[in-house]
Amino acid sequence: MDLPEDVVWEGRFIAAKRRGKWEYVSRTRNISAAVILAVHEGEVILVEQYRVPIRSQCLELPAGLVGDDGAEEEAEAAAIRELEEETGYRADHMDVLGRFHASPGMSSEGFTLLRATGLTRVGEGGGVEGEDIVVHHVPLAEVPAFVEAKRAEGCAMDVKLLLMLGGGWLK
Repeated sequence: MDLPEDVVWEGRFIAAKRRGKWEYVSRTRNISAAVILAVHEGEVILVEQYRVPIRSQCLELPAGLVGDDGAEEEAEAAAIRELEEETGYRADHMDVLGRFHASPGMSSEGFTLLRATGLTRVGEGGGVEGEDIVVHHVPLAEVPAFVEAKRAEGCAMDVKLLLMLGGGWLK
């Protein structure tokens, strides 16, 4: 039996909710995320940025919210936009690899994983004002060692890197 959902608090992008004894967060306005696997000339493109909730730099796949400016948007279009903003690469196409949930015990948020193809460098990347995103180009054979080196430096690791490392999608 599905219990009614109570909104305890709501901000611009997230809401704290309760269903029975279960407390969790969700995105407002049914916003979802697009996460991008981008490989260009034998190098995977990763991003690193400071994440306030964990008070640490975090190594991640490029990603962004779908429809975060309030407009209706498909995951593919958001992924193309976010990849260019964060990394400076424009993709001709995005292939959907699947829908995933990173932390279903505390958040209802899901994301679509997409593979970028037909990449062209059109800028420096770095994100929008205030994001200060560092773009990393990592040769495919060196990805596991790079991830471990960043971890040893104290950089946090986004769980979505596991999809890249273990999903057989690095080709």
